[in-house]
Amino acid sequence: MSRASQGRAVLSWVLSLPAPVLRLLSGGAATYREGRTLDPRLQFLAAGARRGRPMSAMTPEEARRSSAAAFAATGEPPPPGVRVESLTVPGGAGDRPARLYRPSRPRPEVPILVFAHMGGGVIGDLDTTEGFCGRLAEATGGPVLSVDYRLAPEHRFPAGYEDVLAAFRWARDNAAALGAPPGRAAIGGDSMGGLFAAALAQEMKRIGEPGPDLQLLVYPCVDLGSDTPSMTAFADAFPLDRATMEWFVGHYLSPGDDPLDPRNAPGRTADLAGLPPAVIATAGFDPLVDQAEAYARRLAAAGVPVDYRRYDSLAHGFTAFGGVIPAARAACAEICALAAERLSRNA
Repeated sequence: MSRASQGRAVLSWVLSLPAPVLRLLSGGAATYREGRTLDPRLQFLAAGARRGRPMSAMTPEEARRSSAAAFAATGEPPPPGVRVESLTVPGGAGDRPARLYRPSRPRPEVPILVFAHMGGGVIGDLDTTEGFCGRLAEATGGPVLSVDYRLAPEHRFPAGYEDVLAAFRWARDNAAALGAPPGRAAIGGDSMGGLFAAALAQEMKRIGEPGPDLQLLVYPCVDLGSDTPSMTAFADAFPLDRATMEWFVGHYLSPGDDPLDPRNAPGRTADLAGLPPAVIATAGFDPLVDQAEAYARRLAAAGVPVDYRRYDSLAHGFTAFGGVIPAARAACAEICALAAERLSRNA
């Protein structure tokens, strides 16, 4: 058993304790806010995290090591039968590492889905959402390409977005060789990856280039300049709080960069008509929940087919908690099923 598997097994055992016990160990009463009750397992993890050093006090290198260790203990491996291949794909300034997830039962009519991981543009890597990407491939029957885009502050805006854009174009134009319909691709991402996905869908429409069949946005940031009520209500949430968000943005944007550039604030775009169908999922305990929910409503009002789900007991980043939080695992399964249904309609 690997060290990550051992750590996940121990943590799973602890988190299997009865909810009252977990809440007692977390300080007592349930965490209740805005009419929502936080999953007791997440409450326990949050209490432990608050005893440690906050990410906003770390260097980017320290934050990457800390988050990688945490996600290794809380994540899950791809489903059995999913084949994982390492490869390189074009980026905005040279080739980038990537992983291709092939389902055990391929459906050649389903488009390839390009996925960008979370991390505020500063942390995260190909391991961060490995389990979720594997689930997506198995649920949809199509290949999923996860992109290791450049991170800030070594590579600030728009480097990460340009890497995802280049990878999307490559996947779309080489789809047939990857076992998917030629000339088609979907785009997806969680958190910052969701920002990239939403902005990419809009850019393809603006320039008249073949765009994605689907935009899969999981607890996305769609406006780096947003200050909605949830930014205050969940300013101290785990694992994403307001201080960490400001830390991310401070590293991602250079002085003089416009946080309201369409690539940084696709949620502010006036005309949303004609964009691809969307599957949008949010977490109840998340500073970003209001902006993502508002974007889902605006897309629907513009005539875009939208499947929206809010998982009230969960927190930001839940795609990386499927190994130890049953509610997160169930949410990921539903999101993958919604994506599969949408892609099947367009097949």
